Amino acid sequence: MVDISINSIADRYDVAVIGSGAAGLSAAIFAALEGARVILVERTDYIGGTSALSGGTVWAPGTETGRTVNPDNSREKVSAFLDSVVGNFGNRDMREAFLDAAPEAIATLQARTQVQFRPYPRHPDYEWDHPNPTLNGRAIEPVPFDTRAMGAARNMIRPPIPEFTVLGGMNIDRVDIGHLLNRYKSPASFLHVTRIVTRYMRDRALHGRHTRVVMGGALVARLLASALDLDVDILRSTEVTALTEAGGQVTGLRLRAGSKERAVSVDGGVILATGGFGRSKSRRAAYLPDTLPAESPSAPGHTGTMHDLAFALGAGYGQGNDQSAFWAPCSTRRRADGSTAVFPHFVLDRSKPGTVCVDLKGRRFVNETLSYHAFGKAMLAGGPDTAGAWIVTDAPTLAKFGLGMVHPGGENPKPHVADGYLIEAQTLDELAAGTGTDPQALAASIADINAAAEKGEDASFGRGGSPYQRNNGDPTVTPNPTLGRIATAPFYAVRLQPADIGTAQGLRGDTQARLLRDDDSVIGGLYAVGNDLHSIMGGTYPGPGITLGPGLVFGAIAGRHAAARSHQEKGQTRAA
Repeated sequence: MVDISINSIADRYDVAVIGSGAAGLSAAIFAALEGARVILVERTDYIGGTSALSGGTVWAPGTETGRTVNPDNSREKVSAFLDSVVGNFGNRDMREAFLDAAPEAIATLQARTQVQFRPYPRHPDYEWDHPNPTLNGRAIEPVPFDTRAMGAARNMIRPPIPEFTVLGGMNIDRVDIGHLLNRYKSPASFLHVTRIVTRYMRDRALHGRHTRVVMGGALVARLLASALDLDVDILRSTEVTALTEAGGQVTGLRLRAGSKERAVSVDGGVILATGGFGRSKSRRAAYLPDTLPAESPSAPGHTGTMHDLAFALGAGYGQGNDQSAFWAPCSTRRRADGSTAVFPHFVLDRSKPGTVCVDLKGRRFVNETLSYHAFGKAMLAGGPDTAGAWIVTDAPTLAKFGLGMVHPGGENPKPHVADGYLIEAQTLDELAAGTGTDPQALAASIADINAAAEKGEDASFGRGGSPYQRNNGDPTVTPNPTLGRIATAPFYAVRLQPADIGTAQGLRGDTQARLLRDDDSVIGGLYAVGNDLHSIMGGTYPGPGITLGPGLVFGAIAGRHAAARSHQEKGQTRAA
């Protein structure tokens, strides 16, 4: 049923899911598809968690959708790729369970729910220094979704990061961005832009917001609509204050919404899908680097509170990760309402020709076209000089590609200069003064990238050295689409800082997503999925969507297992 209050819920459910990101919604859906009565509990006002703010890409090898663009992507190739990238940082049995279940889980979503995916012609894996990476087929993305049929339920979906929208709230994806940049050069692009802008204006007038959602918003909207179709009870703005147990088995939970509390019995299991602990001050101090800033583009709900309740029952964190979280370079800006915008620099600027990234002294320190996770890892590993960084460009590149929160396509940069987000200078010496970098070091870095652009090869850091890196450049530039000169004043810079976009350190579970005690015994009736479950990638980042893919798939595994456990419990009760 649609969003309910704590007074309206039942006293007993087959399955309870705590958290409403993609993993939690998947768990609720698959449990409901098995005939279970399901309640989904969300502690914030919105459904979707960080999933709703993400690009929405799902890394799920072996699907029929992926095979339409890459029919030769065998299971053996995928396993060899992951074994090389992840190695001993992750549990191989967990990876294999994911690969076993992914094709069928995605097929079921597409056949029995409103969730639909599409392949992208080129959506490469990130790590190309390992055997069997692919250009496409493993990563799929949600089809944009029209939420008008959802009625008021659309307002439950977590809104996108405002800086990822245009015209004050129009949702756009990579297809739309391409047409927007080409709108005055191609009749087809002009027609596309006219169509989506007209739709947006009509939606604003009739519904107060854009009803067409894309990327992570589309994934969450499709999952939410499907959960509502399956009569999942959804309870927002509600906290879980306790897990009840009997005989070492989780049997229910206590809920609190404002001043009201309720106890709920759960026959099959409680599935934790709260997004990890990225918003917990104590766990950030314990598990994340000391130099990591507090600002994060992730959603506010993942406080790790449920981890405390799981620990009390004997659960513990997995070990051996390469990284305790997933990283991205971000820039921050003070909004008009006083809040802080945190903008992740994923692919829209770092890989474009005519940009360079330098450390706080003005020196190049990394291949700018690495994945956001690898780039953030380099920032964190580089010591005080890379605790922050600057991304630098010139006037033509800013106008064409934008820079961070300065949108591509010629947005007026003056407001961004006025509030200090964007540093503007007529000379490189002025830019060095504005950024606090060493003028000689900055000039040398610009000279280095300009020389690389002339040769089409970056001898210093290998920029644009893989298909993934080149895919994020400008295809009209040859021979290296990521390299271009920085030469035309005014020059611009935006300050970058490392940020966590999701925790990899999570609760240790088995291939059924059941949580384990230190002695490897199962905590009956308690599961974890998404970032609550220890990363099956071991804190590495092989390709796009390697959190959402396992989140959806282990959501399916946990939801089905908990539903079956409930049916078994009821059967035993009836027999008794």
